[in-house]
Amino acid sequence: MKHPPLKLTIDEAAPGSFVWTLLQTDDGGTPQKVLKAAEDGYDTYEAALAAGTRAMDAELRRNAAAEERTSKRTAAASS
Repeated sequence: MKHPPLKLTIDEAAPGSFVWTLLQTDDGGTPQKVLKAAEDGYDTYEAALAAGTRAMDAELRRNAAAEERTSKRTAAASS
């Protein structure tokens, strides 16, 4: 199972307001597109990191489920 390369960034958008951004990258780590981003700021870096990590986990699970559905269809078609 191969997931697209992802990068989670945390930035202090304003003093005391931290936001996360989940990026899809190329194999070299260069960002290609924004997949998801925080809608609101978080009071701490840690809170933004936790929320961003949850978003990244959800994205990985979504990709894994889509890949599993595709492989089942491929297996069924070749039977």
